Amino acid sequence: MACYDFTMQRLLWPLLACLTLGLAPFVPEPHLVGKIRWVAGGAVGMQTMDWLDLAMHAAPFVWLLVTAALVVRDRRRAAS
Repeated sequence: MACYDFTMQRLLWPLLACLTLGLAPFVPEPHLVGKIRWVAGGAVGMQTMDWLDLAMHAAPFVWLLVTAALVVRDRRRAAS
């Protein structure tokens, strides 16, 4: 049970950042979704500020993925 608690603590802050900073503003759609659509459409007219904005909103998700990968790695090492 202690391992589960530690894992949840490690994932709590990245998950909270994803749900708040990563998806803000929420209305009419998450800002990150709009930026990804823009890039998928060819990124026509995107300026430096738009790319930095995309990086800022995507950073919490990168943090979450890295943290989750480290948790999986640590669990595999503990199991063997």
